[in-house]
Amino acid sequence: MKKYIIFFACLLAIMWGCSSSPKTTEDHSGHNHSEEGHHSHAEGEAHSHAEGEECDHDHNESEGEHTHGSDKEAHGDEILFTPEQAKLVGLKTVTVSPGKFHKVIKTSGQILSAQGDEVTISATINGIVSFSRPSLNEGASVRAGESLLAISSKNILDGDPALKAKSSYDIALREYQRAQSLIGDKLISEKEYNETKLNYENAKVSYDAFRQTTSGRGVSISTPIAGFIKTQLVSEGQYVEVGQALMTVTKNRRLQLRADVSERFYKDLGGIVSANFVTSYDDAIHRLSDLNGRVVSYGRATNGQEYYLPINFEFDNVGQIISGSYVEIYLLGQARENVITVPVSALTEEQGIYFVYLQEHDDAYKKQEVTLGASDGSMVEILSGLKDKDKVVSVGASHVKLASASGSIPHAHEH
Repeated sequence: MKKYIIFFACLLAIMWGCSSSPKTTEDHSGHNHSEEGHHSHAEGEAHSHAEGEECDHDHNESEGEHTHGSDKEAHGDEILFTPEQAKLVGLKTVTVSPGKFHKVIKTSGQILSAQGDEVTISATINGIVSFSRPSLNEGASVRAGESLLAISSKNILDGDPALKAKSSYDIALREYQRAQSLIGDKLISEKEYNETKLNYENAKVSYDAFRQTTSGRGVSISTPIAGFIKTQLVSEGQYVEVGQALMTVTKNRRLQLRADVSERFYKDLGGIVSANFVTSYDDAIHRLSDLNGRVVSYGRATNGQEYYLPINFEFDNVGQIISGSYVEIYLLGQARENVITVPVSALTEEQGIYFVYLQEHDDAYKKQEVTLGASDGSMVEILSGLKDKDKVVSVGASHVKLASASGSIPHAHEH
């Protein structure tokens, strides 16, 4: 009896274990599913449901993230450039507003010395050249009346003209003194006396010219103006003849600007009021309005060999402007109203298309395509792409361009 009871108890235990195993597995599976679903959703993975199944999970956080992503996409054309970065690179902006702007003709030309500010020194006798000082080269400064060189005619076949002048003067002086003693007693005629007097005066003029400039080295040649030597046309020991150019001395205080203009702009030359120019040895824009400049004249005919008309300006050389240099010139005509302009430094170029950068916020900028008009060298006319009150980067546009292309500094602006 006891054996049957034990056997029956074991059978019940086995049956109970078999009936409870599926439930345990189902509960465990359900638990794992719950945990996996929780982790998967926490990691931002897609939360899927069976068709028609309701889910009470709160999607506010996901919806919020989705909305913020849309905001980033809306501001994706903005370039982040912080105020600290702007200060570091010296970035500056200007506010665009319509104003006056001249009609511009772009051409080329040359800087020349003004009339009266340059002299050419020539030889007064035939002879051999010797310089007064060894450092007398081009660019050397000279004083008015300073002796630059001497010309000696010693040991030359024709003789020294200074000695000839002195001999002629001495003879003429004695003849004149003799004539003066004879004319009182009527021993010579009035005509003979006048001829003797004329010969004396001519000899005296010639001798005085040499006497004031002759030294032991020969006839001294001096400069009538102060300035510097522009060109040196002879060398030490060279033989020169009367009238031959020796040196050019210039004051370089007043210069001329000659612009060569195509004849198709002839009708516009009368309206030219000023000019800007750029030299090849600096990047500065030189404005005649700042240099006391004025229009002197303009040509009304071509010379048959060149199809350009000259227009001449005169200005003060207050800077380091080299006479004789070739320059790029912007001729300024009559002013026009309501023209939008920006500095040339504000432009960037990509494959022939020009852009500027607009400041949208303190730390955000936007790339803007523009269409260009005329330029006076410092400012450029904007035909389209900008409007009144736009804030344009005038200095440092290249840094903003690099920031937009690098991918490390810029990203979407977030609010």
